[in-house]
Amino acid sequence: MSSSLMTTAASSSAKAQVGPPPPFDGELLPALAAMAERGRVEYTLELIPVLRQGPPPLPPPTDEDLRRGGAFELSTRLVPGPAGAPDVPLLICQPTGTQAPVGCIYNIHGGGMVFGDNRSGLPGVLEHAEQLQLAVVSVEYRLAPETPHPGPVEDCYAGLAWTASHAAGLGIDPERIVVAGGSAGGGLAAAVALLARDRGGPALAGQLLTCPMLDDRNDTPSSWQMAGLGNWDRTANEVGWTALLGDARGGPDVPPYAAPARATDLSGLPPAFIDVGSAETFRDEDVAYATRIWQAGGAAELHVWPGGFHGFTGIMPQAALSLAARAAQLSWLRRLLST
Repeated sequence: MSSSLMTTAASSSAKAQVGPPPPFDGELLPALAAMAERGRVEYTLELIPVLRQGPPPLPPPTDEDLRRGGAFELSTRLVPGPAGAPDVPLLICQPTGTQAPVGCIYNIHGGGMVFGDNRSGLPGVLEHAEQLQLAVVSVEYRLAPETPHPGPVEDCYAGLAWTASHAAGLGIDPERIVVAGGSAGGGLAAAVALLARDRGGPALAGQLLTCPMLDDRNDTPSSWQMAGLGNWDRTANEVGWTALLGDARGGPDVPPYAAPARATDLSGLPPAFIDVGSAETFRDEDVAYATRIWQAGGAAELHVWPGGFHGFTGIMPQAALSLAARAAQLSWLRRLLST
């Protein structure tokens, strides 16, 4: 059977397995209604440059926002990128009034592989970091489709390698670095953890993967079940993966450093925290990734938040479900970095 026929057969099988979509959490429904009022975004490769010019879903944080009332000092660095590639921009947030060395969250932003910068989603990361007196180093990687795989993940890895090798000068404890990211950033964080393992790179303390984007095949039951629903559905996901991988998306030759769900060996990885909403595209691939870490003898904490849509903690941070999800992330970080 040809690969295209196999893909079609697999898709039909996955689609046939699903019932109606699970209900959204009632407190989150106003956010979905507001998104619907603004009009559904129809993602295509051709529209990516246009969408980048429009207003972001959340206002970008200012320097004052990121300093959090003097809790952090901000600086920026351009550090060596992958061989033959441009330097990589890092935004460094160092806690004030603490005695070095401190633990560090190495943050990789989301945006479907095609949007965002090193400020995207950073306020939520800094909230955790302030509670635990951690530094945050946030990387800005080149975006697809202008920079396809392996450019984005190699940028992220180069920034991590520089951070670890300059930890003393940054006041960071190199044994307490956690790689973290949400959505596309979560997928890249998982890929960076795989690279660090396979290259004998920085010894990470953990990986915090929030609703991570892991599987380019885009063919799980949840991807079909939630098609056309929420704020990052199966069509948008296909656009993001195609931007990164081109015609290779969904085919037999996609490497695990592009799509971590493709990894055949998940042993020897740092402890993982994985969370996802029950009512979103990535649910099943994220549950499968945690399951396979356990099957390989690794450590993973998994949360599936009932009724959560993609990115709900950032869009409705004061909802009860969001507060519970953020508390679970903070608890895991506290336990991980206090040992």
